[in-house]
Amino acid sequence: MIENLMMKYALLIPFLLICARDTKGQDNRLHPSSSRAPVSYHDFGAKGDGKTDDLDAIAAAHEFANLHGLPVKADDKATYYIGGKARTVVVRTDTDFGKANFIIDDTEVQDRDGAIFTVSSTLQPFKLPTVTTLKRDQKKIGVPLPGPCLITVTNSHIKQYIRFGLNQNNGSSQTDIFVADKNGNVDMNAPIIWDFDQITDITARPIDEKPLKITGGRFTTIANNAESKYTYYNRNIAVRRSNVTIEGLEHRVTGEGDHGAPYGGFINIGECAYVTVKNTILTGHLTYNTVGAAGKPVSMGTYDLSANRALNVSFINCSQTNDINDTKYWGILGSNFCKNLLYDRCTLSRFDAHQGVANATIRNSTLGHMGINAIGSGKLLIENSTIRGRSVVNLRPDYGSTWQGELVIRNCVFIPANGKPINASIISGSNSGQHDFGYVCYMPERITIENLRIDDSGHPEKYEGPSIFANFNPEMKDSTYREQFPYVKTKEVTLKNVTTASGKPVRVSDNLFQFKEVKVNEGK
Repeated sequence: MIENLMMKYALLIPFLLICARDTKGQDNRLHPSSSRAPVSYHDFGAKGDGKTDDLDAIAAAHEFANLHGLPVKADDKATYYIGGKARTVVVRTDTDFGKANFIIDDTEVQDRDGAIFTVSSTLQPFKLPTVTTLKRDQKKIGVPLPGPCLITVTNSHIKQYIRFGLNQNNGSSQTDIFVADKNGNVDMNAPIIWDFDQITDITARPIDEKPLKITGGRFTTIANNAESKYTYYNRNIAVRRSNVTIEGLEHRVTGEGDHGAPYGGFINIGECAYVTVKNTILTGHLTYNTVGAAGKPVSMGTYDLSANRALNVSFINCSQTNDINDTKYWGILGSNFCKNLLYDRCTLSRFDAHQGVANATIRNSTLGHMGINAIGSGKLLIENSTIRGRSVVNLRPDYGSTWQGELVIRNCVFIPANGKPINASIISGSNSGQHDFGYVCYMPERITIENLRIDDSGHPEKYEGPSIFANFNPEMKDSTYREQFPYVKTKEVTLKNVTTASGKPVRVSDNLFQFKEVKVNEGK
């Protein structure tokens, strides 16, 4: 049947190409794919009845569309069932999932690591063996490229992000990502952030010039019931192509019980640049407990959004189906090795950068119970937003509470712990100075807090008022304390129009000794 349908489409293509010529005989085949007849799942055998496994038919439709450069359109009235078969649909053309429903059944899965859809490029990555060293802020890599490329560089001889705590580990290889143009010029909006005295791998991934768009779709995951271990499920939409927009997608989760394996992000963005997720509804997953690397119980992270080794990734007007302040659900986003992340007009439970982000912006958004968790470098800008976490920014202690750069909080509302009685701090974190994280750890060099309203009306008894800094090291009480790996403290904090519902003034910290050299400038 599928062979006959392919013949039907093959006979139709010459007609479509003739129609693609305008009245002057000019060839418009390179115009947006919306001018061409889309490929239908139904024509390749999909039943859309919510019971028959349609994965093979969906894959066949996309194979044909990829071969001939045609868009794909789902049937708005269909419900496509996707069982546990180990097969990935490759998407290389514009796809409109429309109002169609997709049921992804994870109760019996052959390959938990296999994506359902992978958005990929026909442009193949290649190595750059002549590039043997790189320096921080280097402006040119010294080799020509076929066009703009995302460059990933690794030195496996150096370990960084050596995690501390219940999920301790031995670190990850030194890694950086950046974009270079055809002449090898580095995009300095996302500069190289590490010195590479040696390079064990450097890969260039060409960036597609033409945008690709994924639209619509109502996806429901029937959750796995596997053992609660760090065996991540990646039955998702994996974006592995640059210059992609996902818009209007909805993802829900059902069937979660009292245990389950975690998820690595239903929208999983990696090894790519210039990706936008907009007008999209997602779902936080239940939090489960497991045993961490230190042999003690830990809460286990599971995500609906994930970004890894990705650059210029934007989440615009995104929200989630469950209460962003419900602590039963884990934070919705996790990221590693990213640059230039953006939340704009989002209502989500968390923003999180695990193994570093270079430059991040959160604006016009509301963050829930897990708030903003980050380490990294560059500029962290939070503006016109409401934060309901335990602090405005938590600098992750498991990676050294490091931010080498600037922090700006402007025109925001902070509701500590969503109104629960806690001793509020604007910036939280912890660093004893006794653990080697594989890099020097920094507090933000400069912090600007302007027009911040702290709603601390639900404060505990004997509350002394909110602090700028939490007590990052309770053991550092006087000059006798010695840091084996010194933590570089903030130099300057500027406060302007910071008000509290309690009427109590903002303090520097409970640990005045640790922050004794911080210069605090207060304005009206």
